[in-house]
Amino acid sequence: MKLLVLGGTVFLGRHIVAAAQAAGHRVTLFNRGRHPDVFPAVEQLTGDRDGDLAPLAGRTWDAVIDTSGYVPRIVRRSAEALAAHTGHYTFISTISVYRDFARPGQDETAPTGTLEDPATEEVGGETYGPLKALCEAVVQESFPGRALVIRPGLIVGPFDPTDRFTYWPWRYARGGAVLAPGPPDRPVQFVDARDLAAWTVRLAAAGAGGVFNATGPQGEPPDGLYTAGALLDACRAAGAPGASTVWADGAFLVAQGVRPWTELPLWIPAADARMSGMLRVDCAAARAAGLTFRPVARTVQDTLDWARRRPPEHAWRAGLPAAREAEVLSAWRAAGGPA
Repeated sequence: MKLLVLGGTVFLGRHIVAAAQAAGHRVTLFNRGRHPDVFPAVEQLTGDRDGDLAPLAGRTWDAVIDTSGYVPRIVRRSAEALAAHTGHYTFISTISVYRDFARPGQDETAPTGTLEDPATEEVGGETYGPLKALCEAVVQESFPGRALVIRPGLIVGPFDPTDRFTYWPWRYARGGAVLAPGPPDRPVQFVDARDLAAWTVRLAAAGAGGVFNATGPQGEPPDGLYTAGALLDACRAAGAPGASTVWADGAFLVAQGVRPWTELPLWIPAADARMSGMLRVDCAAARAAGLTFRPVARTVQDTLDWARRRPPEHAWRAGLPAAREAEVLSAWRAAGGPA
């Protein structure tokens, strides 16, 4: 397969290129050329989706995978430019397209969010999901019957620039008492970028269509949900078996001003009814279409190994700083919370 990847040098796109190469496909990258050293042996076309699309002119591909589309107008430019000479379009979207997460177990038919001003191009917390939903519609309109939409949950693994998963194995590697939002049996969902990438490439090569939620992993019977306790046990085993987990009450953490999802990743307070289903999205269709998950322990270990290779001065984008964690732990113990 001749495959064009829009983006392809940062995180998921990087793993998509690696998966496509491993499968024997011929890959071309189109991006702004900011990371030319990532795949020096891969053909790279330098341009701008909101400017210069000339490098795409006169070229044909069997499929394109779009990892970098956020604004409908810009997605339309590239989709329309490719429609006549590209067989299939895969758009990487997000589960954030859904209007709300008040109901656990939502599938691909759940309503998506809308914007008061559909013409806005400001990508932020309130607009990110609805803009992605509009991008999906653009792709489906430009490639009728030839479009695949993937809606991942939290994507994790090596090269993750967000630190939202990496914080946990890294924090356990530091040892000591690790502050964690309880209860340990609360469900969590995430998908290893390498599993997502390999599956996406397979679907694109097969010309698959439709819309798929894509997150995991699968947990234990009877409900099949993976839990925070299981994840943090895996992080402790990889990072520092002597570390201990201090499960603090979520309401207490909120009262202490701890920010969910960013300061303590993969945590949504139980009191936030509007988001209670965000980590319980139905992904049965993706699993039926061949999405599989490597052992979480491997994801944790590989992520930790990669994080250890980063510069010591790395500025963390998620997680509690050590001093702040110690402060909250002290307050928890002073309030009589179990150690």
